[in-house]
Amino acid sequence: MSTDMNARTTGGPAQGPDDVPDRVRALRARVKEFVVDLVEPAEPVLHEGGPEADVLMGRLQRQAREAGLWAIGHPEHLGGGGLPFLDYVHVNEVQGRSEFGQVALGTFTLQDSLMLDRYASEEWREKYLRPIVEAEFWPSFAMTEPGIAGSDPTRLRTSAVVDGDAWVINGRKWFTTGAQHARYTTVMVRTETDAPVHESFSLIIVPTDDPGYRIVRDTPVLGMASDHCEVAYEDLRVPLANTLGPRGAGFRIAQERLGPGRIFHAMRWLGQAQRAFDLMCHRLNQREAHGSRLADKQLMQQHVFDSWTEIQSARLMTLAAARRMDAGDQARVEIGALKVAGARVLHDVVDRALQVYGAEGLTDDTPLSRMYRAARLARFYDGPDEVHIQSVATRLLRGYDAGREWDFGDR
Repeated sequence: MSTDMNARTTGGPAQGPDDVPDRVRALRARVKEFVVDLVEPAEPVLHEGGPEADVLMGRLQRQAREAGLWAIGHPEHLGGGGLPFLDYVHVNEVQGRSEFGQVALGTFTLQDSLMLDRYASEEWREKYLRPIVEAEFWPSFAMTEPGIAGSDPTRLRTSAVVDGDAWVINGRKWFTTGAQHARYTTVMVRTETDAPVHESFSLIIVPTDDPGYRIVRDTPVLGMASDHCEVAYEDLRVPLANTLGPRGAGFRIAQERLGPGRIFHAMRWLGQAQRAFDLMCHRLNQREAHGSRLADKQLMQQHVFDSWTEIQSARLMTLAAARRMDAGDQARVEIGALKVAGARVLHDVVDRALQVYGAEGLTDDTPLSRMYRAARLARFYDGPDEVHIQSVATRLLRGYDAGREWDFGDR
């Protein structure tokens, strides 16, 4: 591994960002230290997968528990740390430096635990809630389908019909992340035939060991195995009690799941972008070419300037959206905008870092090649850029059409 990879900042400001509350500053610093010192060095083995990776991840999870850093974003009554939403947003930023940070620290199941905590029956709360917080097994979530525009979930075709006291599910989903590891999948299916389209879908909990649940493949993404599985549902029977929330409420529950999730995504992207920024700056200071350090060349300095301003802008945008959401606002304009902006910033910063590293950046000697591929995916999942752009612009223009101007100072 390149020596650049392990370079640590020894100078510069002693404080973190001014917007980090004092009550969470020390915890955020501890999480960052855990990710940088323990998780990032483990990435080459974790990427390989297999028994050695499982053992190593188990060790990291034990270390997180021993350090008091386990599941800190989960509600306290579920065995988590009970960290408030806004505080967790700040921690999620440094946790996101590594794609394995969530798993090592026990927060990768947070969206699922919050969803189950609010909507699951007592049976499923008892069977799944605490075990997923303890990382005894993985959950998964299935919405997207092959052959259907993921940006328009009203066209989903996977269906469930009632047969006695059971649902019978047929259809096919893909990009079900982690399905091959999961104990269950929460699947979005069409259940209502006469209801308005946004009340036609329900969420149903499906155990993955059911004979009607068949993993077709781990879908390769940009040349890599991805853990994004294609799954066939073939006359799969589950009890009606497996319905998550009311029948026909699938869209509403999914949106509740996605709102905070987009904030979490954006903060993790910022963590990745900041890691790429660190790598780029260390490289510029250490590398010489054509008679001087790369850091002394104006075009390279432009890369630093552009990356810093973009990260800072996206960061402030994300925190502003998080504050509005914490205050009870759906913040749809802010969240749609930061989803697009955050993914773009991640892509552009990693792209510049790759350019600074040259050929080495394309190898697995740095994390940048994997980060670059992940950055490209970010422009698709939780809705493609184009849909969010259209949605945000439509909301803004509708307000002006009704005589309301957007007051940037009052947001």
